[in-house]
Amino acid sequence: MSQDVIDILKQQLAEEKAARISLEKELSEANKKLEYINLNLQDGYEGIVDAFLIMNLSGNILKMNESARNILDFKDDGIGYNLMSMVNPEDLEMVSTSFKQLLNEGVITNFELKIKTPLQNYKVVQINGNILYENNKPVAAQGIIRDITKSKEAEEKLRESENRLTTVISNLDKGILLEDENRNIIVTNSKFCEFFNIPLKLEEMVGYDCRVAAEQAKHLFKESDAFVDRIEEVIDGCEMVLGEELEMIDGRVFERDYVPVFRDGKHKGHLWTYKDFTIRRQYRENLDQERLKYRNVITKMNLGLVEVDLQDCITVANENFLRMSGYSVEELIGIDAKNLFKFDKQFMEEKRENRDQGLTDSYEIKMITKAGEERDWLVSVAPNYDSTGNMIGSIGIHLDITDVKSLEREKVNLLEALERSNNELQEYAHIVSHDLKSPLRSINALVNWIKDDNKGALDVQTIQNLGLIETTLERMEQLISDVLLYSSIGFYESEKEPVNVQEVVQDLLQILFIPEHITVYILKPLPVVFGHKTKIQQLFQNLISNAIKFIDKEKGLIYISFEEQPDCYQFSVQDNGMGIDKKYHDKIFKVFHALKKSNDSTGIGLSIVQKIVELHNGKIWLESKPNKGTTFFFTLKKGPNGAA
Repeated sequence: MSQDVIDILKQQLAEEKAARISLEKELSEANKKLEYINLNLQDGYEGIVDAFLIMNLSGNILKMNESARNILDFKDDGIGYNLMSMVNPEDLEMVSTSFKQLLNEGVITNFELKIKTPLQNYKVVQINGNILYENNKPVAAQGIIRDITKSKEAEEKLRESENRLTTVISNLDKGILLEDENRNIIVTNSKFCEFFNIPLKLEEMVGYDCRVAAEQAKHLFKESDAFVDRIEEVIDGCEMVLGEELEMIDGRVFERDYVPVFRDGKHKGHLWTYKDFTIRRQYRENLDQERLKYRNVITKMNLGLVEVDLQDCITVANENFLRMSGYSVEELIGIDAKNLFKFDKQFMEEKRENRDQGLTDSYEIKMITKAGEERDWLVSVAPNYDSTGNMIGSIGIHLDITDVKSLEREKVNLLEALERSNNELQEYAHIVSHDLKSPLRSINALVNWIKDDNKGALDVQTIQNLGLIETTLERMEQLISDVLLYSSIGFYESEKEPVNVQEVVQDLLQILFIPEHITVYILKPLPVVFGHKTKIQQLFQNLISNAIKFIDKEKGLIYISFEEQPDCYQFSVQDNGMGIDKKYHDKIFKVFHALKKSNDSTGIGLSIVQKIVELHNGKIWLESKPNKGTTFFFTLKKGPNGAA
């Protein structure tokens, strides 16, 4: 081993020896002080019931009894443990200040401190201690420790409860006044002072005599003396009073409640609450006025009014209901309203559930009058509420619709009969058409046979007469076809559908005969409408053909266009033909009316046009000047509900 290492070991041994000598010296001094303390205590500290301990002036425990060990969570004697380690860091300055006070004054009382025990439990302790002296010099400190954790928790909870109660009372929209048994104020709130114009602060109100306060405030009430007398009467009765109304001279209305306060069966005070009832009072009065007004209106309208409670028992029935039902008031009040009606049980349960959910409802029902007559009534039912907003039943308005229902049934029967008649008429029209066309075709065949059999033998006049017969036969056949077409519009309709008018018109222009001197222009792409494609095709075909027929100019022009309206399209077919005098504008849509007689015109074309437009819920009109031309306007819906 080197000399350096030996020197280092010698030095360490010397230091340890010096430290041991110093420690022995300190222990010796501590034992002397402890012996002194033991002599002063006469070794009786273990017999102390309260938690007791002794520490040196550095905070190290010298002795403690079992109670102290239990409070501080020590399993052993705890000797040498420094109590400062139990102090929360944020409380060290406070403890230091208190310890200086203990050294200066020699005693400390009721010092409270939150500590953390060796078992990591948080506790609140109360300390009462004093300094121990030797030769007039402080050598240690002794003290009594009490665990006040639970009491502090209870105190904190009580404080929180008081704060919550104070907050609740302060924020109530009611005036609160709590008196003791001697009628001195214990608690009140700002709303109470506000209601009665009291200029004092809340803390100034505590202890105030309520008898004096009542005398000072009675001038605010309409019946001032009765106000004071009523307070005394309520207190003497010592029973709860709710919803008592008080009227102020300034027009306000208060609702007052009184609750006597008892503790252990003894009367200990009075709790009064005041609530401004003015708006609700006005609302209730207005509601009563509205009810009266509407009842008068209902009476004049011959409507039966009935009010029922939540069990459907009748509580109110007006004169009209009595007249409609045949019952008297005595016979109706208190009976179950359901007994008056014929109804499906499930149906009425659904209606009642709607009522209970606050929903209004209307429905038809069968009513049996007192005379046993069955009547149809329309019933409108709404929930009924009291002035506080609670549902108390329902109100029903009844209208006798027996005659209306009878007319509806007659209407249905008439419509069914009309439909049958129309079907028969349509069938008849086809039969007549066939029966009329058959002889015409036979006559035409006979004329052709005569011409063929007498070819070269007939003179010019006879040939001309036979030609007139053929022309007349053709016109008669066209007339019969047009009449059949006109009568069939509106029957056997297919479902309406979107129709591309641009495609319809372009297809027509391909199949119609258009003379070379006439040009048809589509000014802009035509839209899609909602209707019957075949009939819309007939509509444009008749209008274009009509325009071609009456153009008398060397260069004929036809313009087809449209303008968009909110729920429809307005179409126009314009020509530069001979025009129509204004006095004929209303006549041209009549059946068999033609302004210009011709072999190929039966006078039904524009009537068909009008009927097709009306079938599509549109309208048609024209603008025209003689020798200038004519423009036909008509409207067609955009979609099923007028939408594009």
